[in-house]
Amino acid sequence: MPRFLVVLAVATLAAMIFALVDMILIDGSRVRGVNKIAWAFIILLLPLLGAVLWFTLGRGRNRPRPAARTIAPDDDPNFLDRINRESDERIRRLEQELAELDDDPPAKD
Repeated sequence: MPRFLVVLAVATLAAMIFALVDMILIDGSRVRGVNKIAWAFIILLLPLLGAVLWFTLGRGRNRPRPAARTIAPDDDPNFLDRINRESDERIRRLEQELAELDDDPPAKD
């Protein structure tokens, strides 16, 4: 029985220290219920129960941050206009080169 009490006391102390460190390191916007100082008192005054309460009620979950909206190149009208202009210019140059090749007489050796 004394061995069980020692193990229980060590486990309680470990849980209390873990809860206190977690409470100190967590961002203040994620704390639910009361403020961080009140949670520290709750954890210290009610060692095992305070730690359990902290992890179940006081510690907020990680809130996913809204993803930054990215625009794919094919959704950007400026990009599409530039691509169209470049491809139109390239087609025009190629047609001109073909026309020049058609106009040139074949070279004789």
